[in-house]
Parts: sequence; C-alpha cells; structure tokens
Amino acid sequence: MNSDISARALHLLQTVFGYPAFRGQQADIVEHVASGGDALVLMPTGGGKSLCYQIPALLRDGVGVVVSPLIALMQDQVDALAEVGVRAAFLNSTQTFEETLRIERLVRTGDIDLVYVAPERLMTPRCLELFEASHISLFAIDEAHCVSQWGHDFRPEYIRLSILHERFPQVPRIALTATADQQTRAEIAHRLQLEEARQFVSSFDRPNIRYSIVEKTTGRKQLLDFITSEHAADSGIVYCLSRKKVEETADFLNENGIRSLAYHAGMEHTVRAANQARFLREDNIVMVATIAFGMGIDKPDVRFVCHLDLPKSIEGYYQETGRAGRDGMPASAWMAYGLQDVVLQRRMIDESEADETFKRVLSMKLDAMLGLCETLSCRRMRLLDYFGERSGPCGNCDTCLIPPVSFDGTVPMQKLLSTVYRVDQRFAAGHVIDVLRGAQTERISQWHHDKLTVFGVGADRSEQEWRAIVRQAIALGFVTVDHDAFSSLKLTDAARPVLKGEQKVQLRQYQKPVKAKRPAASRSGSSFEEIELSRSEQAIFDRLRSWRMGTAREHGVPAYVVFQDATLREIAKVKPTSLDQLRGVTGVGEKKLVSYGDEIVALIGEMM
Repeated sequence: MNSDISARALHLLQTVFGYPAFRGQQADIVEHVASGGDALVLMPTGGGKSLCYQIPALLRDGVGVVVSPLIALMQDQVDALAEVGVRAAFLNSTQTFEETLRIERLVRTGDIDLVYVAPERLMTPRCLELFEASHISLFAIDEAHCVSQWGHDFRPEYIRLSILHERFPQVPRIALTATADQQTRAEIAHRLQLEEARQFVSSFDRPNIRYSIVEKTTGRKQLLDFITSEHAADSGIVYCLSRKKVEETADFLNENGIRSLAYHAGMEHTVRAANQARFLREDNIVMVATIAFGMGIDKPDVRFVCHLDLPKSIEGYYQETGRAGRDGMPASAWMAYGLQDVVLQRRMIDESEADETFKRVLSMKLDAMLGLCETLSCRRMRLLDYFGERSGPCGNCDTCLIPPVSFDGTVPMQKLLSTVYRVDQRFAAGHVIDVLRGAQTERISQWHHDKLTVFGVGADRSEQEWRAIVRQAIALGFVTVDHDAFSSLKLTDAARPVLKGEQKVQLRQYQKPVKAKRPAASRSGSSFEEIELSRSEQAIFDRLRSWRMGTAREHGVPAYVVFQDATLREIAKVKPTSLDQLRGVTGVGEKKLVSYGDEIVALIGEMM
C-alpha cells in the first residue's frame, strides 16, 4: 500500500468530507484507484460508494468523469459536493448552450474536480472529443448493473461504455453498483472490459434494516396501519406495480393524513420532477411510485420502503429496500404479498415478448423471490445467501422476531395436488380451493365438481390457509400458473413423488397477521447504533433541524446536503461551544465548519 496516497486520502476524508476514518474496503479501493488501477466495486446502498471515486479524483491530476444514468439527480450530487468545497459540475440536456460551453471550458482547463455526464451524452462525438482534449483523472461508472441485460435496470447505452477502455486506455476506470449476483458481476466485467480489474465485494448486509413480509389481505389498509404505527411522520417510499395503483395509493394515504406524492413514468415530466424535488428537499413525505423512481436517490433519512406488490427479483427487492436507512439508523423494509401477486408475475413473464432463454432467467429470479417470501428461516440469511454470502440468524427480521411454525404438510399438499389433477388442471386457485373446502358454488355445480372424490377433503382449513399452501406449492415448484385466460394451476414433474408419497413436504403454518414488537435493543453484532437523546438534547436536535431547513431553502438544496440527521444528533449530544469542539463531529468538514460553524455554536449557546 502506498503510504503517501493513504495519508493524503485520509486527510481529504477528514478535512473535506468530515469523516474520521474510512469504512470497510473504502481505503483499499481509494488507494488502488488513486494509484491508477481499475476496479469493480460492489457495496450496499449507504456504504459510501461515492467516496471511492470522489477522493481518488481529488488525489489524481485532472478531472474525474462520473457516468450517471440519472440526469434528474445530477444537480443534487453537484450541490452536495459544492457544500464541502469540491468543484463539481454536470453536462446534460437541461443546460443552456452557454452554460454547456462554460463547463466544457472548465473541463479543458482543469479548473474543476469532477464532472457528471449521462451515458448518452458521453457517447456523442462532441463529448468524447472534449475528454480527449482534456486531462482526465479517472472514469467512474455509477449504477454499473445497468449494463446487465438480465437485470432489472437494463440501459442499452451502458453496453457502449466499453469505448472508454478503447479510447482512454491509460485512464483508470471504477465501476460501482449496490446490486449484482455472480452472473451480473461477470457480465459487468465482460461488457465494460474490466475482466482484469480488481474486484471489491463488500458485505451485502444492511443490519439496520428490518425485513418484514406479511400476508396481503386488505393491502392499502395494512400499509396505512404499518405507517401510522411504526413510522408516523417519517419519510418513506411505497412501491406499486402499476401507475393506476400508484395514484390510488397516494390518494388513499393523503385522505388518511399521510403526506404523499405520486411518481411514475406516465406523469408529465414537470410534475414528476417537482414531486421528486419535494421528496428530496422536504421531511416527512411518502413517495408512492413505480420502480421508475429511486435509482441514485441519496436521501439518507428514508425510514421505510414498502412494497404493495411482489418485486420481480431479489436484485430488484434489494436495490429498492436499500433506499431505506442510508444514514445507518434503524429502518424498515415491509411487503404485503399474496397469491394474486404470484399469478400476475407468472403471467407477465409468459406473455412477454422475450425469448425462451430470457423467460427462463426471469422465472428463476421470480422463484428465488418467492423462496424469500415463503422461507421458514431468517429472511436476511436467505437474502444474503442469494448473493453468495453466508450468515447466521439476524434477530432483526419478522421470521426471527416471530418465528414461523412449520409442520409436516405432506397430506395437505397431496390433497391440493390431487384436486388440481381432478379438475383437469383447467382452473385457477380460487376454484381449486372451493373444491377442496366443499363450497357449494354455481360454478362447482356447473362442472359437477361436487361429485369428485376430492370435494370437501380440505374443509378443515380456511380459505386463507389454503391460499398459503397454494403459494408454497408454487414456490416449491410443485405447481405452476398457466398463462391462459383463467390462470389455471398446472402440476409439474416435481409433484409426482409427492403424490406418490415418496417425498415429504415441510410447510409454513398460516398465521393471522400480528404486529411485530420492536425489541428494546438492536441485534447483537449489528453495525448500527441509534443515538438516544435526552429531553434537552432532543430539544437541541429539533432546533437544529429547524435551522437546517431554513438554511437549505436559502441555498436551494435538500436539507440532508447541509447536514444529515446523524450529524445533528451528534451535535446535540456533544453540545459544542467552540469551532474546535464542532470540528470533531462526524460530517463536519472544514468548508462546512467555515460556512455554518458560528451559527451552530451560537445556537447551542442560546439553548444552554
């Protein structure tokens, strides 16, 4: 390790960004890239990925180029760097021609530290010629998983970024993402020509996030109960599958006193951008959105992420839930999931125009997601195992806090599979369950299914219990959902040994939804610790937040760009009465000390 580079990097971390020490692999990544090496970095959301390219760009001669897919967020990223004294700008389609010329001059003359560009802009002859005529210190390719054709955020223009290796062979490149399984990792390295790059894979664990998945019954009502009981007056994100459901859910929450905004690709651009800006800049707003919203969102104090529909993959789920608790403070990932979600996702895969290979990959990813929903073990263990990481029970998910009851479900599974077979594999789950429970419906009489030997053999179980068994049958691969108009249940080859009594089946016992009680302390071994405030410290914290909001409005930036909540909590604890005392607080670099130090010290003095 180069001790000179390491010492300079630590100095920048402390004086510019206000952090006392690097976390995890940050120091190794910074030293490697600053020394001219290529890197592929996998680090969870909130793990400090941006510092891994920002500090090397400041250490190396020239201008650092950051390739980002998110034009809407470039302004906030540049504003945040300006607040700590880093000279940054962006080049995108929102600028005037004169402003573009001004930024291009700064890049050519090297009078700027970092410039952000979208991949589409980077690929233009004008932009490539600009960088060839300039002294570039490094290329950082953010959200690198967008290069994966198998991924949930595929962006075709990312594939063309291999041109950076061809046109700028001497310039180090660092590709970064929070989400990539082994297959996606290999694809990123291949498509970006980073096969020889050093890979840095951090733990995927986000111990501050509590994962909970509940049986979907009333949907929006369950969501409202969760928010009001667990996260009243907190910022959060709610994901829905359709644009219509986004708007209906946002309206429902607003009608019930939860300040909510909608976001989806079908909205007018100005409205969508305004809603995103409000969410980033204001506290205590819930954003209800499709997955079009969220990539690159830097808001650190999102306290919960909810899913009202089943995500398509564990990668998508991990990426979306990772937007909660970026500040390291306790946060929640909550999902309501039901049988209809499984049916809908299966149908979407079957009806897509993708080729059979792609459909097979999508089905495998959905199977893994169903496995996470139906697991009898710790959800975090299952989630981390998907990314190739081994762990023990976390003590901070619903299955750890309220362990599910398992039972020998061989006989009920045989009853279900037999019924699917007896109705000729031509009916959906609802009808199959009616037959099992012996329901006297018009449709059952019409098809004479009340004459079947399986009619009523499952009358001892409720409809909800049978729905849970059907979901598990699908998750275990015994049953599949046909893409016909009826979403008929079909048996797979895997059902044969169960029907013949050659294979036992362990199932998760259906339990009526109950609210998980929050434990008094965080799980042992976790890396987060909430700072408890006394009454007087809470008063200081509240006053600091009020001051921060006013300051942010004056500067035209989100509140967290001025200071994050974690920094304000520490200030409330420390109660600095001088600039020297304030200097030691995490998140207070030299530029912020100069900009805000006197005001904060004066505010503390008034309250002492």
